[in-house]
Amino acid sequence: MEEINEMKGFDGVVGHQEIISHLQNAIRLGKVSHAYIFGGEHGAGKKLLASLFAMTLQCQEQGVEPCMKCPSCRKALNKNHPDIIYVVHEKPNSIGIDEIRGQLINDVGIRPYESPYKIYIVNDADKLTLQAQNALLKTIEEPPAYAVILLLADNPDALLPTITSRCVLLSLKPVGDRLVKDYLMERMHIPDYQAEVQAAFAQGNIGKAKKTAESREFAEMTANALQLLKRARSMAVYELVEAVRSMSQEKDNIYEYLELFLMWFRDVLLFKATKEVDNLVFKEEINAIKERATQSSYEGLEKIIEAIHTADGRLHANVNFDLVMELLFLTIKEN
Repeated sequence: MEEINEMKGFDGVVGHQEIISHLQNAIRLGKVSHAYIFGGEHGAGKKLLASLFAMTLQCQEQGVEPCMKCPSCRKALNKNHPDIIYVVHEKPNSIGIDEIRGQLINDVGIRPYESPYKIYIVNDADKLTLQAQNALLKTIEEPPAYAVILLLADNPDALLPTITSRCVLLSLKPVGDRLVKDYLMERMHIPDYQAEVQAAFAQGNIGKAKKTAESREFAEMTANALQLLKRARSMAVYELVEAVRSMSQEKDNIYEYLELFLMWFRDVLLFKATKEVDNLVFKEEINAIKERATQSSYEGLEKIIEAIHTADGRLHANVNFDLVMELLFLTIKEN
């Protein structure tokens, strides 16, 4: 819960204002639902929002922000609050019926030890087996008055319609690039140009932005990707394939490289269309971007961008790596 420690409750959350307002209004009006689904991609902030909501509900100050100081908030921050239960699972890809029974269904009948609510936070709820979901359904249909169940799911569609229809669904949307960049500069002390690149790469996902900012490899990866793209015209296709393989193989980060390629060619297309530097991600690469923009037509750049998306899809479908990269670099060289 280090994220909460360094923050000021809901006030410190980047983005997600609609969801925060909804949760705070529910607390203010005493209309807290028995079950919520927090949906959004990995790293979007589901766990953070659910944990803050749980802390606020149990806070002894009874406001719409956790006070961070009362015994209840201190326990929640240290993850040893008896009435905030994090459901854990052994297998990485599924939560079985025994786990959900042992930690939630059989426990929910026991009244809270010291707080108004008994709150269950189920991370990876989209990994609940069908049996586990069916067993949980009964509890969601007829919960005790003090129970609040928070299901966190990267993919809420994996949950049964009978469950989703009985929960309040809160979908976390991507956060604006500007907010992500400010977060990286102000809280993580990342310099301007780097923060611009990392914010674009994170695509509105604060978790991803934070991970990127903390990674030494990201700067190296960006430099490698740009180097390769700038030399693409003078290298043979097999050399390009070889280079990208050696760069990405041991770290298993080919998808990140493709994302950087995409950002670069979008910059080239944008510069070709507007002749402006301000909206570019890779502002410091303006000379190389300008040069590439004069060499490629609009149609050519669109073909390249499409080819990068295609390569990404083919690799996810386990098509041969060399073949996929060969076709991609052919397109990049031809256009």
